[in-house]
Formats: sequence, C-alpha cells, structure tokens
Amino acid sequence: MDRKTIAPVFVEDAVEALRHRGIDAGPILLSVGLPAQVVSPVSARQYGRMWLAMAEAADDEFFGLGARPMRPGSFALLCYAVLHAGTLERALRRALRFLRIVLDDPGGELELRDGLAAIVLTDRNGPRSAFAYRTFWLILHGIACWLVGRQLPLRQVDFASPPPERENDHRMFFGAPVRFNQPNSLITFDASLLSLPIVRSEQQLRHFLREAPANILIRYRHEVGRTALIRAQLRASPVSEWPDFDTMAHRMKLSPASLRRSLRAEGQSYQVIKDELRAAIARSLLRESSLTVAEIAVEVGFAEPSAFYRAFRSWTGMSPGDLRSSS
Repeated sequence: MDRKTIAPVFVEDAVEALRHRGIDAGPILLSVGLPAQVVSPVSARQYGRMWLAMAEAADDEFFGLGARPMRPGSFALLCYAVLHAGTLERALRRALRFLRIVLDDPGGELELRDGLAAIVLTDRNGPRSAFAYRTFWLILHGIACWLVGRQLPLRQVDFASPPPERENDHRMFFGAPVRFNQPNSLITFDASLLSLPIVRSEQQLRHFLREAPANILIRYRHEVGRTALIRAQLRASPVSEWPDFDTMAHRMKLSPASLRRSLRAEGQSYQVIKDELRAAIARSLLRESSLTVAEIAVEVGFAEPSAFYRAFRSWTGMSPGDLRSSS
C-alpha cells in the first residue's frame, strides 16, 4: 500500500466508532468525497477531511474512543502547549499530561528502559480497541515528529487489545514490530532522541494546523523515500563496508547536494541514519552475543573502544556495560 494512502479498515473503524455514538457516518463520508462503503485505500487528505468532519459531528476529535470527549480545538491547544517545551522529552511529558486531562483514559507515562524511551498507556476500565490506541499514537507521534523536524523511528508497538481482523495493516502503518494482547499498550524508541530540540515556530505551527491531520498521516510514516532506501542498503552490508556520503549519492544516481536536500526534506541526515543503525546493532550484540565491548566497538565501526563508549552513551544515555548487565 502506498504510504500516502490509508487502509479502508481504518475508515471502517472510524465509522464503527461513530455508530456506537448513534451517528450515521454515511452522509459524512459522502460530504468529503468518499463512498458510503469504503473498500479501497483512501488518500491521506481524504482521511484527514473525514476525521475533521467526524470530529465536528461527534463533538470529539478522538472518535469517541476516550473516557471523555476530546472537544474540537483540543488538538490545536495541545500543539500550542508543547511548542515551547524546549526538548522532545519535555514536550512529550507535557503532551501526555494534556491528553490525560482531556481524555482521562487512556493515559500515558514516559518511562526510560535500557536505553529506550517507552510511552506506556493505562486504562482503569480495561483495554480499548486497537483503533483507539492507534489514534492516540498517531496524534502523539505525529506531533512529536513535527516538533523536532524529523521522523522518529519506533522500535516496538504493543497493544493491550486483541488483534483486529486486519492486523497486518497496523504492522505496515507503524513500520516496527507490533504485538497484541500485551499487558500494556506502549511504543518504544531510542532514548537518545529525547534530547532533540524543538525547532518549530508559531508561524510554522499555524501552517501545520491548516494542513492537519492529513500531514501527520503521511509525512512521518515509517522509513519513507530516500531514508528507506539508504537504510535498506546499509542493513545489507557490514558496517565496515558502509559507503561515504558521496559514494551513497552516486549509487542512488543523485548528486550529493540533491541527496542532502532530499534527506533534509525528510527530517534526516546520512550521519543520523548511520548512528541509529549502529546503535541498534550495538544494542543487539550487547544483549544477544558473547562478544566483548571492544569487539562490538569494532563491529559497529569504531577503532577505539573509548570512542564507542562515548558514542553509545550519547545514543542511549547509558554505558554498554550498564545495558548488558540490565539485559
């Protein structure tokens, strides 16, 4: 499925959520140019228009999936509340407090675990639908990516709910391992990302809100465009054989300047992509192999263990030994 389209199952989930509220979604779908029965993928802009129309009809931007309604305008207020948080970590903690106040349940907490950041959701009255949690993640992750101006790769997505009929659509959407029937709903990502600065202005926010929610449905989906191609090429070879930037651009039949512009438009850089992959390889080797830390340093491209120690701490917020002992 194209990254700019949304699977029909997510339209069906939204329609069903309104049906539980006693609202006929058929006229709403027709008003935004969709058939009353959606059987094919829809564009992100169509889904975004549908979301806004349903929010107006239900007086709830969360499709009636929370313990309390998320009144229209709450999303915009949330964005303004986190805009000047300074860092991603403070923005996420502030966003979670806001959503707890607005929705009551589900509510989330940010936790640090073995070099990973985990956002863990709880429900006092039992798990909600997978669609409810997906909607929560879409709002939170979409805003977070926009604030720092780059895609934030997820490492794990857990749902406390049972798998939906089309569970593969959830797996494709997140681009990370997805598990259902878990003790808690959560997402994890590299803890090093929490220190990223907020790079947006109020003028940019006004433009962002004019395009929302369609923009968060497509711009920060998992590994898109040039980033995906580069990651695939790097994963296919040992770190010692990774090409320099100019060579990678040549392989992709682009000038270095063109590739740099493409990556910047996706909120990425070649160095960041390499560091994220090296961090993932290092964590895996520390947890699952008997290699020494010095040997792992060589595996991920460091001639000196001391340089690897410094880099690993900057990536994860902990030392290689601390991660290994906690595994």
